[in-house]
Amino acid sequence: SLQPPPTAARATPWSESTFPYTESIEADLARLLYTSKENFWLYRHCSSVQQSDRQAQKAGQLFSGLLAMNVVFLGSAFISSMIFNHVAITLADVWILLSILKVLCLCWIIYYLLGTSRQPHAVLHRDSHAGPIWIRGSVLLFGSFSVLLNVFQIGYSAILIQCKSRVEIVFPSIEILFICTQAFFLWHHSKDCIQVQHNFTRCGLMLTIATNLLLWLLAVTNDTIHMEIESQLREVEQRFAGNETASCTCPNTTMCKIFQKGYILLYPFNTEYCLVCCSVLYVMWKNVGRRISHHHVPHIKPKFKLQGVVFGPLLGAAAVIIGICIFMMYQIQATGSAPNRQVFVMYYSYYIVLLPLMSVGAVIGTIIHALEKRELDTLKNPTRSLDVILLMGAALGQIGMCYFSIVALVATDPRDLLNSLILSYSVLLIFQNITQNVFIIDGLHRQPSVAANHEAHSQRRVSMLELGQEIRKASLSYIHSYSHLSWKRKALREISFFLVLCNIILWVMPTLGAHPAFENGLEKSFYGYSTWFVIVNFGLPLGVFYRMHSVGGLLEVYITA
Repeated sequence: SLQPPPTAARATPWSESTFPYTESIEADLARLLYTSKENFWLYRHCSSVQQSDRQAQKAGQLFSGLLAMNVVFLGSAFISSMIFNHVAITLADVWILLSILKVLCLCWIIYYLLGTSRQPHAVLHRDSHAGPIWIRGSVLLFGSFSVLLNVFQIGYSAILIQCKSRVEIVFPSIEILFICTQAFFLWHHSKDCIQVQHNFTRCGLMLTIATNLLLWLLAVTNDTIHMEIESQLREVEQRFAGNETASCTCPNTTMCKIFQKGYILLYPFNTEYCLVCCSVLYVMWKNVGRRISHHHVPHIKPKFKLQGVVFGPLLGAAAVIIGICIFMMYQIQATGSAPNRQVFVMYYSYYIVLLPLMSVGAVIGTIIHALEKRELDTLKNPTRSLDVILLMGAALGQIGMCYFSIVALVATDPRDLLNSLILSYSVLLIFQNITQNVFIIDGLHRQPSVAANHEAHSQRRVSMLELGQEIRKASLSYIHSYSHLSWKRKALREISFFLVLCNIILWVMPTLGAHPAFENGLEKSFYGYSTWFVIVNFGLPLGVFYRMHSVGGLLEVYITA
C-alpha cells in the first residue's frame, strides 16, 4: 500500500514526497518533548526552589514588620504615658528608651557597612529609581540642621545645668552620632538590592524605621508642649505683666539667647529629617532580595535641563519673591506681643491668589496627560509606589486641618473678613492638594517621551563637541529647542516648573515659623487649647513634608516630559 508513484521510482520509500506532513510531525514531537520537560525533575526542582524563595521573602517581611510594629507600640505607650502622667513616666525615661534603640540601630548600621555590604555577591543590583539626588540631598540638609539643633540643645542645657538633668546632655550627643551615621549610610547605600542575610537586614531596616518614627512622634509632642508653654507665658505677660516667673529661666546673656532662639528656629527640621529617612529606609526594605533584570534598567536617563520653559520660571519666581516679602512682614508683626490682624489678612490673601493658579495648572496638566499618546509604565517600582503612598498620606495632614477649620469657622461667624478668608483658604487648599496629587501621580506613571529619550541618547555625542562651539550655539540652541517643542510637551514643562517653585515657597514659609493656624486664635478658641495644638502639630509637619515631596515628584514629571 506504500508503493511510490512511477515518476519517483528512484526516490526512497521514506522521502518527503511520500510523507508531505513530516514538518508537522516534527513540530508535534518537539511540543511533546517540551511538555515532558515540565515533568522533568530538574525543572520541578527549580520551580519549587523559586516558590520557596518567595515564601521565605514573605515570611521575612512579615517578621520584620511585626518587630517594627511592637517597637512602635512600645515607644508610643511610653510617649503617651509621659504626656498624660508626668510623674510615673518622665521625659528622661523616654529618652533612655530611645537611646537604647538608637544604639541598637547604630550597631546594625556599622555591621551592614563593614560586614554585610562587603560580602561577595552582596549587592548585585542597584535600584536606579531609589534614592534620587533630591531625596539624598534632603537627608543631608535636614540632617545638618538636626545636628545643629542638638548642638544648641547641648549648649542650652549646659548653661542651665543647675536645674537640668545630665540626660538632657547625653541624649543629644547620642542623637548627633545617630544622625551622622544614618545620613552616611543612606547617602551611599540607599540604592542597594542586598542579596545576602535577608532576614537580618530586613529586621535592622525595620528597627531603624521604627526608631525614626518614634523620634518624629516625640518631636511632635515636644513641640506641642513647647509651643503651649510659650503661648501661655505670652498670655500671662499680657494679663499680669510678667508677675509669674519660671523656676528655670535662661539668664540674660547673649549666648543663652542664641541657643534658645536657634533651638526654636531649627526644631521643625528635625521632624522632616525623621520622615525623609523613614521613606528611604522603607524603599531599601522593599528592595532586600530583589533581582532586577537588565531590560528593566534604564541605561540612559533623561537629565534635568532648563530648556523650553519661559513662563513657568517667570511666574514661579514672582510667586517666590512675593511670598518671601509677605513671610518677612508676617514674621516681624506676628511674632510680637500683639499680632496685627492685617498681617493675617495679607497672609491668607496671598494663599487665596496663589492656590487657584496652582489648581488650574494641575488640572490643565492632567488634561494634557489624557490627550498624550505616551504609554503607561507598568513595571514594578517600589520607589514609585512609595511616592504615591507618601503623596496621598502626607496630603491628609493639610486636608484634615482644613476640614477642622471649616467646621469651626462655619459654626462661629463666617461673614467676618478674616474668617471668610480662612474659610476660602481652607476650601482652596483642599482642592489644590487633590488636583496636584492627580497630576503628579498620572505623570509618574507615564513613560518618558520620545524626544526626552532622544535628548538623553544624544547627550554623550553632544558632550564631545568643543567648548567654544557650545558657547556660541547656546543661545541659538535654546531658541531652537523652545520653538520645536510640541505644545503638549511645552505646556507640561511650563506647568511642572511653575508648580515646583510654588511648592518650594509654600514649604519654606511654614518650615521657618509661619504658623497662622495657631497664632490667629480662631480655631483655638473653638476647639480648646490642647485639642487644637494636637491637630496643628500633627497636621503641620505632614503638610511641610507634602510640599517637599511634591517638589521631587514634579521634577520627575518635568524631566520625563
